[in-house]
Amino acid sequence: MEGSSRFITKFSTAFLVGILSLSALNVSTVYGFDIKDYEKKIVQHTLDNGLTVIILPRDDAPVVSLVTYANVGSVDDPKGFTGMAHVFEHMAFKGDDEIGTNNIEGEVKAIASEEAAYLAWRAERSKGELADSAMLVDLEKTFRDAQDTSDGFVVTNELGNIVEREGFVGLNAFTSSDQTAYLYNFPENKLELAIMLEASRFSSTVLREYHKEVDVVKEERRMRSESNPIGKLVEEFLATAFKAHSYGVPGVGHMSDLGNYSREEAMTFFNKYYVPNNLCIAIVGDVNPKEVIKYAEKYFGGLKRGPDVMRIQTIEPPQAGERRVAVEDKSETVWLAGYHVPAGGHPDRPALDALVDYLGSGRTSLMYKSLVKDSKKAINVGAFTGFPGEKYPGLVAVFAMAAKDVTPEELETLILADIERLKEEKLSEQDVEEIRARAKSGFINQLNSRQGLAIQLATYQMVDGDWRGLFRQLEKINAVTADDIQRVAKKYMTKKNRTVGFIDKI
Repeated sequence: MEGSSRFITKFSTAFLVGILSLSALNVSTVYGFDIKDYEKKIVQHTLDNGLTVIILPRDDAPVVSLVTYANVGSVDDPKGFTGMAHVFEHMAFKGDDEIGTNNIEGEVKAIASEEAAYLAWRAERSKGELADSAMLVDLEKTFRDAQDTSDGFVVTNELGNIVEREGFVGLNAFTSSDQTAYLYNFPENKLELAIMLEASRFSSTVLREYHKEVDVVKEERRMRSESNPIGKLVEEFLATAFKAHSYGVPGVGHMSDLGNYSREEAMTFFNKYYVPNNLCIAIVGDVNPKEVIKYAEKYFGGLKRGPDVMRIQTIEPPQAGERRVAVEDKSETVWLAGYHVPAGGHPDRPALDALVDYLGSGRTSLMYKSLVKDSKKAINVGAFTGFPGEKYPGLVAVFAMAAKDVTPEELETLILADIERLKEEKLSEQDVEEIRARAKSGFINQLNSRQGLAIQLATYQMVDGDWRGLFRQLEKINAVTADDIQRVAKKYMTKKNRTVGFIDKI
């Protein structure tokens, strides 16, 4: 599952027609409810171990959404252990020392034997060309046999079966560059069970079927990057755009890393990041905040606080000039550009969000008109902020998928001309009002989804340090002017600040 954007501005043209009048309204009151009422109803509680719990009661239906936000993503993967955060997303469904096993004592012993066999096999592999090939065969067989033994203690998908039986839906997780999130929805009378199950992810972690899940991630890498032309382009593009910051490292990990880390190394990562003071739980739905706090204290209160996690200190240096990368493939041409911009909380971000909305969001956008509708050089176009993440300075990304036999140069000429127009020609007040209306609509739609709202509350709390920032977004949207949009276009959308990548059809 993909990470959720902090600031949604994309939705259908049909919906836009009905929402344009929003710009004349008091932005705090839309769709029959007062946004400020949401803010007033939210209860925040922090446990002694640092866990933050954010609760928004909504009694319009007997349903609750729970999101646990771990302030760790692929950007935090240690060097040599890329893909580790993504692996822990997979491990979230394996259960604990009671769920997922038919004999925990026997399983723990079998896992220890499996891991010892794996380390012996890895040690011989690490010798490279000096490794004994016959010994490698024997060591791998010993490991696979030990793996089969430990797998014999596993009760497959027991966690999933429990939550399904109890009426839970949407059991899922996602890893992005900035975060890992675990989520599900459940009936209001299952609150205690939901919090108990969530706490078990972090209190009694058993890395069962660990190496099998690493193999699953390897297969994801093959499908998403190595066998997918666009995935391959994105990976090469980010590695070119970021030479210092770890936003340039693929979130799914490098293949050589994925086959080379042990359970012990994984648990070191887990014990650093998946600790209560690095977690936030957001609960939205038909709940009593006092009950939520009681169960949070009961099931999470015993978890030990970890050392405070320091944010990444590496700063991507300014580019000295345009960077370019090409990927040769038989697929049709795709053209992609990225411009370095500040992190999500920067004052320029609302204007940059407005810029990309006008430039490349939807069928009314400038790029759609020039590349798809008029010239017919592209079959799809887009622009977005926060690529690949929001926590640190990232990119404004602009892309186009070519029509048949269209070259990268043709796409580039048209797209760069559209960007130059944003620098030279100030948008009309009507254009700006329409951008504001679309942004407001996207924002309000988030509030209509319990799960979406829970994700946003947790994200703002952990990235910006205060969930209240979510409710300041309408003010920021309304403050954007045509001058702001032109200013950020001139400031950031420059050749020197640009990385270009494209698929060159062969």
